[in-house]
Amino acid sequence: MTEHATSPPPLQRTLTIGRIEPGSVEERKLRELWEAPPGWRGWLSTVDHKSIGLRYLVTAFAFLIAGGVEALIMRVQLARPDATLLTPEQYNQLFTMHGVTMIFLYALPVLSGFSNYLWPLILGARDMAFPRLNALSYWIFLFAGLFLYASFPFGEAPNAGWFNYAPLAGLTYNTGPNIDVYALGMVLLGISTTVGSMNFVVTFLRMRAPGMSLDRVPVLVWGTLTASGGNLLAVPSVSLAFFLLWLDRRIGTHFFDVVNGGRPLLWQHLFWIFAHPWVYAVVLPAMGIVSDALPVFCRRPLVGYLPVALSTVATMVVGFVVWIHHMFATGIPALALSFFGAASMVIAIPSAVATFAWIATIWTGRPVFRVPFLYFAGFVFLFVIGGLSGVLTAAVPFDWQLTDTYFVVAHLHYVLLGINVFPVIGGIYFWFPKFTGRMMSEKIGRIGFWILFAGFNIAFFPMHIAGLLGMPRRIYTYAPDMGWNTVNMITSIGAFLFAFGVLVFMWDVMYSLRRGRVAGDNPWDAPTLEWATSSPPPPYNFAVAPRIASRHPLWEARISGTMRSRLTEGYVLDKGREALGTTALDGDPDVILKMPEDSYAPFWLSVALLVFFAGLALTAWWLAALGLIGCGAAIVVWLWPRRELGQRDDTAQPHESGAAS
Repeated sequence: MTEHATSPPPLQRTLTIGRIEPGSVEERKLRELWEAPPGWRGWLSTVDHKSIGLRYLVTAFAFLIAGGVEALIMRVQLARPDATLLTPEQYNQLFTMHGVTMIFLYALPVLSGFSNYLWPLILGARDMAFPRLNALSYWIFLFAGLFLYASFPFGEAPNAGWFNYAPLAGLTYNTGPNIDVYALGMVLLGISTTVGSMNFVVTFLRMRAPGMSLDRVPVLVWGTLTASGGNLLAVPSVSLAFFLLWLDRRIGTHFFDVVNGGRPLLWQHLFWIFAHPWVYAVVLPAMGIVSDALPVFCRRPLVGYLPVALSTVATMVVGFVVWIHHMFATGIPALALSFFGAASMVIAIPSAVATFAWIATIWTGRPVFRVPFLYFAGFVFLFVIGGLSGVLTAAVPFDWQLTDTYFVVAHLHYVLLGINVFPVIGGIYFWFPKFTGRMMSEKIGRIGFWILFAGFNIAFFPMHIAGLLGMPRRIYTYAPDMGWNTVNMITSIGAFLFAFGVLVFMWDVMYSLRRGRVAGDNPWDAPTLEWATSSPPPPYNFAVAPRIASRHPLWEARISGTMRSRLTEGYVLDKGREALGTTALDGDPDVILKMPEDSYAPFWLSVALLVFFAGLALTAWWLAALGLIGCGAAIVVWLWPRRELGQRDDTAQPHESGAAS
């Protein structure tokens, strides 16, 4: 679904360079063009990247709370031996939904929220490349999450683990609707991830500010770009696996059915060739947050920008050849064990590059110990622990001893929770003034950090010990003479302490929304482009397209002695909803893009997709057909040609020459 015409004729219009002053007639016109309608109409139809980014953040945190409650219930069950709070089936459903929620409904979507909000501001653009596709990705994510949770209140939630191994997930051993909901929900979620990733890639290639060449792009952009490229290659694999599983269960195929010649190991290959790159997809953008925000509190640029950017890309590339370390115990050939074990160790090198860059930035800078800095420094500590335990499991003999034990659970939580949650909360403290125009509380933030940091390590470090003592993962209870009583009690106490820290953070958010100190445009004295706008930014982001001359446009005067970037004077785009397209390598002005107006089509297309997948889950083919008809109707409305708001006849073409007058 394209949102711009594709064959522009040569045009006569030239771009002018000028200023648009706040409060002027031109500025008010821009605001009217880009502002969403008030009330529910604007809420359903907006394509503004800032609104969509905040919705991603709020929705992902809602799922984080749901996944956290599930974890706490399981920790009550495991705190003491022979507990009877949960039945085995209830534990299986909680365990599965906890993993699904944290990995698929929180970890990546919360980072998508940051990137959706910040990318156009950081890149000097007015919106993402495909605004309606951006709205579609959010609505599908929301409905996919609700779809996955729909069977939970009825006691029919997914129950074969978030990894959903065949043949346990097959119809022979799991006859209820549990796995059908999971399989179809993941295919639906895969659509959201894929279209969102496409949007990020195109935005990077075509929507950077004039002068923002590849070596001037912030590391957060590199992290999200690399994750998006990985998702475009990896998500189709798991979507195919879940679709084949659904075909096995409801259509009668035999892809994973051993009795009829199927191969259950095929499931593991398709799943892990997705799931391990996915780990880096939820880590690399978080590393980008730290790489861009940490130097602000060290009062110096990041040490080793180029090695960090290259290591970001290298991590994802190598990440596609390590998936079999999840399958070392499945009986694969020795040559494969050697190759994938070596690759799993090599991938530690680019991660170490970033780690030493952060440490060097702190060491050579003048650290300011504000709340965001505490979270970023805590992340570096947790990143080292999670990385070291990962290198240990890359050794085949060690992995054979500890596979399917709580040692792996500990590593997973340090990687996916510690390396994700701490940068995310630190990023919220850092960009909260940009989101809301207000500062968060320094006092409450410090209390919340130390509770979270202590609770996290008390909860998850003892899991390493439990694994070394032989405690298997995925068990719902254990005998009192196994020697695991103490470590499980400590872990449960730590989990509740960590949950209390999350509540303190959420209280700080709610308090600061109403009573936080009013922030200026750049309260942290940060160097990147998003801080050149007001806080919160106007609907159009930038009144004129800024021109960039360095990686730190707001620090140029103090670094080089001269201000070469032009942030308030630039290319004027005021004839309708317009954005400037630039060349992929050097960021030279190339085309004028006519951006789409607000539309209900993404919302209704998502509703129709939900109806279609609900029909498949219920095997109600008439309902699935109704959903397909709705999808077709929504796509027709989406693609129907229309005149853009404020567009004049002499600028009706989407692409125009980029020469400045």
